[in-house]
Amino acid sequence: MQTTDPYDTIIIGAGAAGLMCAAETGKRGRRTLLLDKADKIGKKILISGGGRCNFTNLHANPNAYLSQNPHFCKSALARYTPQDFLALMRKHQLSWHEKTLGQLFCDQKAPAVAAMLQQECRQAGVVLRLATDVTAIRHDTAGYHLQTSQGNCSGAALVIATGGPSIPRMGATDFGLRIAKQFGLKSIPFSPALVPFTFPQTELDSLFAGLSGVSTEVVASCGAGCFREHLLFTHRGLSGPAMLQISSFWRKGEVVEINLLPGRDAQEWLHAMQQQRPKAELKTVLAEVLPNRLAQRLCETLFPNRPLGQYGDKQLQSIAQQLQAWELVPSGTEGMRTAEVSLGGVDTRELSSKTMEARKVPGLYFIGETVDVTGWLGGYNFQWAWASGWCAGQYA
Repeated sequence: MQTTDPYDTIIIGAGAAGLMCAAETGKRGRRTLLLDKADKIGKKILISGGGRCNFTNLHANPNAYLSQNPHFCKSALARYTPQDFLALMRKHQLSWHEKTLGQLFCDQKAPAVAAMLQQECRQAGVVLRLATDVTAIRHDTAGYHLQTSQGNCSGAALVIATGGPSIPRMGATDFGLRIAKQFGLKSIPFSPALVPFTFPQTELDSLFAGLSGVSTEVVASCGAGCFREHLLFTHRGLSGPAMLQISSFWRKGEVVEINLLPGRDAQEWLHAMQQQRPKAELKTVLAEVLPNRLAQRLCETLFPNRPLGQYGDKQLQSIAQQLQAWELVPSGTEGMRTAEVSLGGVDTRELSSKTMEARKVPGLYFIGETVDVTGWLGGYNFQWAWASGWCAGQYA
Protein backbone atom coordinates (compact mmCIF):
# COMPACT_ATOMS: atom_id res chain seq x y z
CA MET A 1 0.00 0.00 0.00
CA GLN A 2 1.54 3.30 -1.07
CA THR A 3 1.51 5.71 1.86
CA THR A 4 1.48 9.49 1.90
CA ASP A 5 0.74 12.15 4.49
CA PRO A 6 2.62 10.92 7.59
CA TYR A 7 1.05 11.94 10.91
CA ASP A 8 1.86 11.27 14.54
CA THR A 9 -1.73 10.35 15.44
CA ILE A 10 -4.68 9.32 13.30
CA ILE A 11 -8.14 9.28 14.89
CA ILE A 12 -11.06 7.58 13.17
CA GLY A 13 -14.40 9.05 14.26
CA ALA A 14 -15.19 12.75 14.72
CA GLY A 15 -17.81 12.27 17.42
CA ALA A 16 -17.60 13.35 21.05
CA ALA A 17 -14.67 11.10 22.03
CA GLY A 18 -12.74 11.58 18.79
CA LEU A 19 -13.01 15.37 18.84
CA MET A 20 -11.85 15.54 22.46
CA CYS A 21 -8.94 13.20 21.78
CA ALA A 22 -7.87 15.09 18.65
CA ALA A 23 -7.85 18.43 20.46
CA GLU A 24 -5.67 16.94 23.22
CA THR A 25 -3.17 15.23 20.92
CA GLY A 26 -2.93 18.42 18.90
CA LYS A 27 -2.20 20.48 22.02
CA ARG A 28 0.76 18.20 22.70
CA GLY A 29 2.22 19.18 19.35
CA ARG A 30 1.30 15.87 17.74
CA ARG A 31 0.52 16.10 14.03
CA THR A 32 -3.05 14.83 14.19
CA LEU A 33 -5.44 13.68 11.47
CA LEU A 34 -9.12 13.26 12.34
CA LEU A 35 -11.21 11.22 9.90
CA ASP A 36 -14.95 10.62 9.66
CA LYS A 37 -17.11 9.07 6.97
CA ALA A 38 -19.94 11.52 7.74
CA ASP A 39 -20.20 14.92 6.07
CA LYS A 40 -20.24 16.79 9.39
CA ILE A 41 -18.73 16.34 12.82
CA GLY A 42 -20.49 15.17 15.97
CA LYS A 43 -23.74 13.90 14.51
CA LYS A 44 -24.84 12.32 17.81
CA ILE A 45 -23.91 15.52 19.64
CA LEU A 46 -26.22 17.44 17.32
CA ILE A 47 -29.29 15.28 18.03
CA SER A 48 -28.70 14.72 21.75
CA GLY A 49 -31.31 15.99 24.18
CA GLY A 50 -33.62 16.87 21.32
CA GLY A 51 -30.94 19.21 19.95
CA ARG A 52 -30.33 20.85 23.32
CA CYS A 53 -27.35 18.60 24.12
CA ASN A 54 -27.37 16.96 27.53
CA PHE A 55 -23.57 17.18 27.53
CA THR A 56 -22.74 15.76 30.98
CA ASN A 57 -24.12 14.86 34.37
CA LEU A 58 -22.96 16.31 37.68
CA HIS A 59 -23.23 12.84 39.25
CA ALA A 60 -21.06 11.02 36.70
CA ASN A 61 -19.39 8.49 38.99
CA PRO A 62 -18.41 4.88 38.19
CA ASN A 63 -21.64 3.51 39.70
CA ALA A 64 -23.55 4.97 36.74
CA TYR A 65 -21.75 2.80 34.17
CA LEU A 66 -22.27 -0.78 33.01
CA SER A 67 -19.28 -2.89 31.98
CA GLN A 68 -18.03 -6.44 32.42
CA ASN A 69 -15.28 -4.75 34.43
CA PRO A 70 -17.00 -2.03 36.50
CA HIS A 71 -13.63 -0.76 37.77
CA PHE A 72 -12.21 0.10 34.34
CA CYS A 73 -13.91 3.50 33.99
CA LYS A 74 -12.78 4.79 37.40
CA SER A 75 -9.40 6.14 36.30
CA ALA A 76 -10.61 8.15 33.32
CA LEU A 77 -13.66 9.53 35.12
CA ALA A 78 -11.46 10.68 38.02
CA ARG A 79 -8.93 12.41 35.76
CA TYR A 80 -11.43 14.26 33.54
CA THR A 81 -14.55 15.27 35.44
CA PRO A 82 -17.77 17.14 34.60
CA GLN A 83 -16.14 20.23 36.17
CA ASP A 84 -13.28 19.98 33.65
CA PHE A 85 -15.76 20.04 30.78
CA LEU A 86 -17.59 22.98 32.36
CA ALA A 87 -14.29 24.86 32.44
CA LEU A 88 -14.01 24.26 28.68
CA MET A 89 -17.55 25.56 28.22
CA ARG A 90 -16.72 28.71 30.18
CA LYS A 91 -13.60 29.27 28.07
CA HIS A 92 -15.87 29.43 25.01
CA GLN A 93 -18.51 31.59 26.74
CA LEU A 94 -21.10 28.83 26.67
CA SER A 95 -23.65 28.53 29.46
CA TRP A 96 -25.83 25.72 30.72
CA HIS A 97 -28.71 24.83 33.00
CA GLU A 98 -29.42 21.83 35.17
CA LYS A 99 -32.60 19.87 34.68
CA THR A 100 -33.46 16.95 36.94
CA LEU A 101 -31.02 14.46 38.42
CA GLY A 102 -27.84 16.39 37.61
CA GLN A 103 -28.44 16.56 33.85
CA LEU A 104 -26.74 19.60 32.27
CA PHE A 105 -27.99 21.11 28.99
CA CYS A 106 -26.29 23.74 26.85
CA ASP A 107 -28.23 27.03 26.69
CA GLN A 108 -26.84 27.68 23.20
CA LYS A 109 -27.98 24.21 22.01
CA ALA A 110 -26.08 21.26 20.55
CA PRO A 111 -24.43 22.95 17.51
CA ALA A 112 -22.57 25.27 19.90
CA VAL A 113 -20.99 22.30 21.71
CA ALA A 114 -19.89 20.74 18.40
CA ALA A 115 -18.52 24.09 17.21
CA MET A 116 -16.58 24.50 20.48
CA LEU A 117 -14.87 21.14 20.01
CA GLN A 118 -14.14 21.86 16.36
CA GLN A 119 -12.57 25.18 17.34
CA GLU A 120 -10.42 23.42 19.94
CA CYS A 121 -9.22 21.05 17.22
CA ARG A 122 -8.58 23.87 14.77
CA GLN A 123 -6.55 25.83 17.33
CA ALA A 124 -4.52 22.69 18.07
CA GLY A 125 -3.68 22.27 14.38
CA VAL A 126 -5.75 19.13 13.83
CA VAL A 127 -6.34 18.20 10.18
CA LEU A 128 -10.00 17.22 9.70
CA ARG A 129 -11.17 15.12 6.77
CA LEU A 130 -14.90 14.42 6.48
CA ALA A 131 -16.74 12.18 4.01
CA THR A 132 -13.77 9.83 4.22
CA ASP A 133 -14.22 6.06 4.32
CA VAL A 134 -11.43 3.95 5.78
CA THR A 135 -11.22 0.85 3.60
CA ALA A 136 -8.12 -0.91 4.98
CA ILE A 137 -5.70 -0.66 7.91
CA ARG A 138 -2.23 -2.17 8.04
CA HIS A 139 0.28 -2.13 10.90
CA ASP A 140 4.05 -2.57 10.83
CA THR A 141 7.04 -1.32 12.78
CA ALA A 142 6.69 2.12 11.17
CA GLY A 143 3.13 2.55 12.45
CA TYR A 144 -0.38 2.38 11.01
CA HIS A 145 -1.11 2.71 7.31
CA LEU A 146 -4.66 3.56 6.24
CA GLN A 147 -6.25 3.26 2.86
CA THR A 148 -9.16 5.69 2.55
CA SER A 149 -11.53 7.06 -0.06
CA GLN A 150 -9.48 10.28 0.06
CA GLY A 151 -6.07 8.67 -0.37
CA ASN A 152 -3.61 6.89 1.85
CA CYS A 153 -2.16 8.11 5.15
CA SER A 154 0.02 6.82 7.96
CA GLY A 155 0.55 7.54 11.63
CA ALA A 156 2.56 6.29 14.59
CA ALA A 157 -0.61 5.97 16.68
CA LEU A 158 -4.17 5.05 15.71
CA VAL A 159 -7.24 5.87 17.81
CA ILE A 160 -10.58 4.18 17.11
CA ALA A 161 -13.46 6.45 18.16
CA THR A 162 -16.20 5.18 15.87
CA GLY A 163 -18.80 4.53 18.58
CA GLY A 164 -21.34 1.73 18.49
CA PRO A 165 -24.03 0.71 15.99
CA SER A 166 -26.98 2.48 17.65
CA ILE A 167 -29.06 4.78 15.40
CA PRO A 168 -27.82 3.25 12.11
CA ARG A 169 -29.62 5.89 10.04
CA MET A 170 -26.79 8.21 11.11
CA GLY A 171 -24.21 5.85 9.66
CA ALA A 172 -23.37 4.08 12.94
CA THR A 173 -21.78 0.63 12.55
CA ASP A 174 -19.71 -1.92 14.46
CA PHE A 175 -16.53 -0.73 12.69
CA GLY A 176 -14.65 -0.52 16.00
CA LEU A 177 -15.21 -4.18 16.82
CA ARG A 178 -14.13 -5.21 13.33
CA ILE A 179 -10.84 -3.39 13.87
CA ALA A 180 -10.44 -4.98 17.31
CA LYS A 181 -10.95 -8.40 15.71
CA GLN A 182 -8.41 -7.63 12.98
CA PHE A 183 -5.79 -6.99 15.67
CA GLY A 184 -6.73 -10.03 17.75
CA LEU A 185 -8.50 -8.17 20.57
CA LYS A 186 -11.49 -9.68 22.35
CA SER A 187 -14.79 -7.79 22.44
CA ILE A 188 -18.32 -8.13 23.74
CA PRO A 189 -20.91 -8.06 20.92
CA PHE A 190 -22.93 -4.86 20.76
CA SER A 191 -26.56 -4.91 21.90
CA PRO A 192 -29.08 -2.06 22.13
CA ALA A 193 -29.26 -0.02 25.37
CA LEU A 194 -31.33 2.95 26.50
CA VAL A 195 -34.05 1.72 24.18
CA PRO A 196 -37.89 1.45 24.33
CA PHE A 197 -39.54 -1.91 25.07
CA THR A 198 -41.94 -3.69 22.74
CA PHE A 199 -44.79 -6.01 23.76
CA PRO A 200 -46.84 -8.72 22.03
CA GLN A 201 -49.77 -7.43 19.99
CA THR A 202 -52.20 -9.27 22.28
CA GLU A 203 -51.03 -7.19 25.27
CA LEU A 204 -51.00 -3.99 23.22
CA ASP A 205 -54.61 -4.69 22.22
CA SER A 206 -55.76 -5.52 25.73
CA LEU A 207 -53.64 -4.18 28.57
CA PHE A 208 -52.23 -1.07 26.82
CA ALA A 209 -55.20 -0.20 24.56
CA GLY A 210 -55.84 3.54 24.46
CA LEU A 211 -52.80 4.40 26.60
CA SER A 212 -50.39 5.60 23.89
CA GLY A 213 -49.05 9.00 24.93
CA VAL A 214 -49.86 8.57 28.64
CA SER A 215 -46.93 9.35 30.96
CA THR A 216 -46.53 8.89 34.72
CA GLU A 217 -43.71 8.79 37.27
CA VAL A 218 -42.79 5.27 38.42
CA VAL A 219 -40.03 3.28 40.03
CA ALA A 220 -38.90 0.66 37.52
CA SER A 221 -36.74 -2.31 38.52
CA CYS A 222 -34.99 -5.15 36.72
CA GLY A 223 -31.93 -7.02 37.90
CA ALA A 224 -29.50 -4.58 39.52
CA GLY A 225 -31.26 -1.58 37.96
CA CYS A 226 -33.79 0.57 39.81
CA PHE A 227 -34.83 4.05 38.63
CA ARG A 228 -37.44 6.59 39.64
CA GLU A 229 -38.33 8.38 36.42
CA HIS A 230 -41.24 8.79 34.02
CA LEU A 231 -42.75 5.94 32.02
CA LEU A 232 -44.40 6.59 28.65
CA PHE A 233 -46.89 4.28 26.97
CA THR A 234 -46.38 4.02 23.20
CA HIS A 235 -48.20 2.28 20.37
CA ARG A 236 -45.45 -0.40 20.49
CA GLY A 237 -45.00 -0.76 24.25
CA LEU A 238 -43.20 1.26 26.92
CA SER A 239 -40.70 4.10 26.69
CA GLY A 240 -39.78 7.19 28.70
CA PRO A 241 -36.66 7.67 30.86
CA ALA A 242 -37.57 4.93 33.35
CA MET A 243 -37.88 2.28 30.65
CA LEU A 244 -34.81 3.44 28.72
CA GLN A 245 -32.73 3.18 31.90
CA ILE A 246 -34.02 -0.28 32.77
CA SER A 247 -33.50 -1.58 29.22
CA SER A 248 -29.74 -1.60 29.81
CA PHE A 249 -30.22 -4.14 32.62
CA TRP A 250 -32.96 -6.25 30.99
CA ARG A 251 -32.41 -9.54 29.18
CA LYS A 252 -34.99 -11.30 27.03
CA GLY A 253 -37.56 -13.19 29.07
CA GLU A 254 -36.96 -11.21 32.27
CA VAL A 255 -39.65 -9.40 34.24
CA VAL A 256 -39.71 -5.61 34.53
CA GLU A 257 -41.30 -4.55 37.82
CA ILE A 258 -43.09 -1.20 37.97
CA ASN A 259 -44.20 0.68 41.07
CA LEU A 260 -46.98 2.97 39.88
CA LEU A 261 -47.18 4.79 43.22
CA PRO A 262 -43.57 5.76 44.11
CA GLY A 263 -43.11 7.28 47.54
CA ARG A 264 -46.47 6.01 48.75
CA ASP A 265 -47.49 2.89 50.68
CA ALA A 266 -50.29 1.68 48.40
CA GLN A 267 -51.92 -0.56 51.01
CA GLU A 268 -52.01 2.15 53.69
CA TRP A 269 -53.30 4.70 51.18
CA LEU A 270 -56.07 2.42 49.86
CA HIS A 271 -57.13 1.52 53.38
CA ALA A 272 -57.28 5.22 54.34
CA MET A 273 -59.32 6.00 51.21
CA GLN A 274 -61.68 3.14 52.06
CA GLN A 275 -62.25 4.57 55.54
CA GLN A 276 -62.74 8.14 54.30
CA ARG A 277 -64.67 7.52 51.07
CA PRO A 278 -66.25 4.05 51.06
CA LYS A 279 -68.70 4.97 48.28
CA ALA A 280 -65.98 6.24 45.89
CA GLU A 281 -65.16 3.81 43.08
CA LEU A 282 -61.60 2.47 42.78
CA LYS A 283 -61.10 4.02 39.34
CA THR A 284 -62.12 7.44 40.69
CA VAL A 285 -59.64 7.30 43.54
CA LEU A 286 -56.83 5.95 41.33
CA ALA A 287 -57.44 8.76 38.83
CA GLU A 288 -56.48 11.22 41.57
CA VAL A 289 -52.94 9.83 41.75
CA LEU A 290 -52.52 8.36 38.24
CA PRO A 291 -53.36 9.67 34.76
CA ASN A 292 -57.09 9.20 34.20
CA ARG A 293 -56.74 6.93 31.17
CA LEU A 294 -54.33 4.66 33.03
CA ALA A 295 -56.58 4.46 36.09
CA GLN A 296 -59.53 3.52 33.86
CA ARG A 297 -57.53 0.90 31.98
CA LEU A 298 -56.21 -0.76 35.13
CA CYS A 299 -59.75 -1.07 36.42
CA GLU A 300 -60.87 -2.63 33.14
CA THR A 301 -58.04 -5.19 32.96
CA LEU A 302 -56.29 -5.86 36.29
CA PHE A 303 -58.72 -4.89 39.05
CA PRO A 304 -62.49 -5.30 39.46
CA ASN A 305 -63.89 -1.77 39.75
CA ARG A 306 -66.39 -1.16 42.55
CA PRO A 307 -66.93 1.22 45.50
CA LEU A 308 -64.01 0.99 47.94
CA GLY A 309 -66.30 -0.10 50.79
CA GLN A 310 -67.06 -3.31 48.91
CA TYR A 311 -63.48 -4.63 48.94
CA GLY A 312 -62.23 -6.99 51.63
CA ASP A 313 -58.79 -6.60 53.19
CA LYS A 314 -57.26 -9.34 51.04
CA GLN A 315 -58.63 -7.77 47.85
CA LEU A 316 -57.23 -4.36 48.77
CA GLN A 317 -53.91 -5.99 49.64
CA SER A 318 -53.81 -7.69 46.23
CA ILE A 319 -54.60 -4.42 44.41
CA ALA A 320 -51.92 -2.60 46.42
CA GLN A 321 -49.39 -5.30 45.58
CA GLN A 322 -50.06 -4.95 41.85
CA LEU A 323 -49.90 -1.17 41.99
CA GLN A 324 -46.49 -1.31 43.67
CA ALA A 325 -45.08 -4.32 41.85
CA TRP A 326 -46.75 -4.51 38.44
CA GLU A 327 -44.88 -7.26 36.61
CA LEU A 328 -44.52 -7.05 32.85
CA VAL A 329 -42.48 -9.18 30.45
CA PRO A 330 -41.50 -7.28 27.28
CA SER A 331 -41.23 -9.31 24.09
CA GLY A 332 -38.16 -7.30 23.09
CA THR A 333 -36.90 -3.80 22.40
CA GLU A 334 -37.05 -1.48 19.41
CA GLY A 335 -33.41 -2.45 18.75
CA MET A 336 -30.51 -0.43 17.41
CA ARG A 337 -32.89 1.65 15.28
CA THR A 338 -33.92 3.76 18.27
CA ALA A 339 -31.33 2.79 20.93
CA GLU A 340 -29.48 5.83 22.26
CA VAL A 341 -26.32 3.80 22.87
CA SER A 342 -25.16 0.19 22.78
CA LEU A 343 -23.93 -2.19 25.44
CA GLY A 344 -20.72 -4.07 24.72
CA GLY A 345 -17.58 -3.07 22.89
CA VAL A 346 -13.88 -3.83 23.09
CA ASP A 347 -13.20 -5.95 26.18
CA THR A 348 -11.68 -3.64 28.79
CA ARG A 349 -9.18 -6.35 29.76
CA GLU A 350 -7.52 -5.67 26.43
CA LEU A 351 -6.94 -1.98 27.24
CA SER A 352 -5.02 0.16 29.71
CA SER A 353 -7.46 2.09 31.91
CA LYS A 354 -4.88 4.88 32.14
CA THR A 355 -4.16 5.39 28.45
CA MET A 356 -6.90 3.45 26.56
CA GLU A 357 -4.10 1.77 24.59
CA ALA A 358 -4.38 -1.88 23.60
CA ARG A 359 -2.06 -3.89 25.82
CA LYS A 360 -0.99 -6.25 23.03
CA VAL A 361 -0.89 -3.76 20.14
CA PRO A 362 1.33 -0.71 20.78
CA GLY A 363 -0.03 2.55 19.43
CA LEU A 364 -3.62 1.32 19.01
CA TYR A 365 -6.26 3.03 21.18
CA PHE A 366 -10.03 2.61 21.65
CA ILE A 367 -12.24 5.28 23.25
CA GLY A 368 -15.86 6.26 23.82
CA GLU A 369 -18.74 3.94 23.02
CA THR A 370 -16.41 1.57 21.15
CA VAL A 371 -15.24 0.39 24.59
CA ASP A 372 -17.33 -1.86 26.86
CA VAL A 373 -18.45 1.02 29.09
CA THR A 374 -22.07 2.19 28.88
CA GLY A 375 -23.55 4.97 31.00
CA TRP A 376 -27.02 5.63 32.30
CA LEU A 377 -29.35 8.00 30.47
CA GLY A 378 -28.79 11.69 31.22
CA GLY A 379 -25.37 12.88 30.01
CA TYR A 380 -23.31 10.01 31.42
CA ASN A 381 -22.25 8.64 28.04
CA PHE A 382 -21.00 12.03 26.92
CA GLN A 383 -18.91 12.27 30.09
CA TRP A 384 -17.36 8.89 29.30
CA ALA A 385 -16.62 10.13 25.77
CA TRP A 386 -14.94 13.31 27.08
CA ALA A 387 -13.00 11.43 29.77
CA SER A 388 -11.79 8.49 27.66
CA GLY A 389 -10.97 10.82 24.76
CA TRP A 390 -9.04 13.17 27.02
CA CYS A 391 -7.06 10.30 28.59
CA ALA A 392 -6.08 8.79 25.23
CA GLY A 393 -5.21 12.29 24.06
CA GLN A 394 -2.45 12.54 26.67
CA TYR A 395 -0.64 9.52 25.23
CA ALA A 396 -1.65 8.79 21.61
